[in-house]
Amino acid sequence: MNKIIALFGESEKGRYNYTYFCSNLVQLAEFLGNSPENSTGISFAIQSIMYEMDIIFFRVSEEGFSYDDYMFGLETLQNEPKIKKLNALCLPKVSNIEIINSLDPICKKFKSIIITTQKDLFDYLISR
Repeated sequence: MNKIIALFGESEKGRYNYTYFCSNLVQLAEFLGNSPENSTGISFAIQSIMYEMDIIFFRVSEEGFSYDDYMFGLETLQNEPKIKKLNALCLPKVSNIEIINSLDPICKKFKSIIITTQKDLFDYLISR
């Protein structure tokens, strides 16, 4: 069974407030298209698929700032009975304390980790 990672990011197409399940690059391209300039969510998704991970992707209107989009995805991860396994969460460009703190019950429920960048971790730590 593949590892599963939940990713949040911008994309050129796809619906907001919707859960995308992707296990290959063809699905990722069909559902979400290309990555907008200065966006990293799709790049993380491509890397994850190349490492044979399945993706749960939530499209956000602006990486790091679309509070309602992030909360929809986090609530879905917490409450959706179809999601039985989650190895990691990746929310590029997010340093919002409230969003980061909302990851705790999900990480505990699934025993999952948070994947972040050095810059995002630093931004989070100085905003506390």
